[in-house]
Parts: sequence; structure tokens; C-alpha cells
Amino acid sequence: MAQSNRVKTETSTQELPTVSDIEQPVIIEDSAEPVEDVQDIDSILNSLKTLLSTVEKLQKVRQEVGDIKPLIGRMLDGELLAGEELEQLKTGVSGLSRLVRAYSDHQAALSKAQPARNLLDQVLKEGQA
Repeated sequence: MAQSNRVKTETSTQELPTVSDIEQPVIIEDSAEPVEDVQDIDSILNSLKTLLSTVEKLQKVRQEVGDIKPLIGRMLDGELLAGEELEQLKTGVSGLSRLVRAYSDHQAALSKAQPARNLLDQVLKEGQA
């Protein structure tokens, strides 16, 4: 279960500058798609967390399935497999559905997380200014 890492800070009104204290107007550069809504930012960050989770699951399933491509190739060529190779093939083939599902979940999360690129570009660009 994901937890929010929000930090609540309190600032007194005496610390905030008034409009008359600002000598020059603040210029905000126009970006392609500015992200202003906190909900949008939270959604983008959550999509990145989901993407990370799917990457971890995909890597785990890939390890569990192992490298069965050569064994499947040999089986499709008509070779009979026995012993350890046959057990490895059984385990790998039964894990293929999990691998396909994990790959599909990863692709969906990857697509959903693409707006994070714009947010990162925007934040990093402003951080360098």
C-alpha cells in the first residue's frame, strides 16, 4: 500500500512578502504543458511509482521463467527433452502467462507515466534558471 510523503509546513503571514515588496514582476516561462494542479502532480508521481513496481515484477518473473527460449526452440525442432531440461521447460512454460501479463502491465504503466517526462523537464529547467 503506497503511503503519501507529504510534509505539512506552517508559515506565518509576517514571513510572506507583500505585493509592494516585489520590485520586478515575476516572469514565468511558457512551457508546452504546464502542470499546475497538485492532483496532476500526485497522479504523475503515482504513475511513476506504478511503473517502478511493474519493472520490478517484470524482472522477477523473467528471472523465475529463466532463459527457456533455446529449450522451446529445441522442442519445436522435434528434440525430446528429459531430466532437468524438461523440468526447466515445464516451469518456464507455466510462467509464460505471468511473464506476458507482467509485460502487458509494464507497457500500460510505461504509457501512463509518460507525462512525467514533461514534469521532470519543467522542474529541472526551472531549477537551472
